[in-house]
Amino acid sequence: MLTAMANRQLQEPTRLVLTALADAPRHGYAIVQEVLAISDGRTKLLTGTLYTALDRLLQQGLIRIDHEEVVGGRMRRTFALTEDGRDVLGAETARLRAGVVEAERRLALGRGPRLGALRLSGGAA
Repeated sequence: MLTAMANRQLQEPTRLVLTALADAPRHGYAIVQEVLAISDGRTKLLTGTLYTALDRLLQQGLIRIDHEEVVGGRMRRTFALTEDGRDVLGAETARLRAGVVEAERRLALGRGPRLGALRLSGGAA
């Protein structure tokens, strides 16, 4: 199952949650804040979206509960990335990097003279 997951493109919220947990365990609110920082303020996870994603990631074995504590009379769970989660995030990072390299390559190729510009200037096409 892990191989199939590693070969599949992650949805952005999933990738951001895994990234938020890559360097340290975090509880829900801290994950929301970290995703905001990682996305430069573009992605604000709603509570329902976050906990649905966390439940799914727990079931998939990509994250685990690091510890639980009672804070203000409520249970607070802190989540951590598993080795499988690291592998999936690493595969996604490599996939994204390959896409960026290809886009940069094509953009660099497009910086040369344009065929239309050659025709307009009287050059041979």
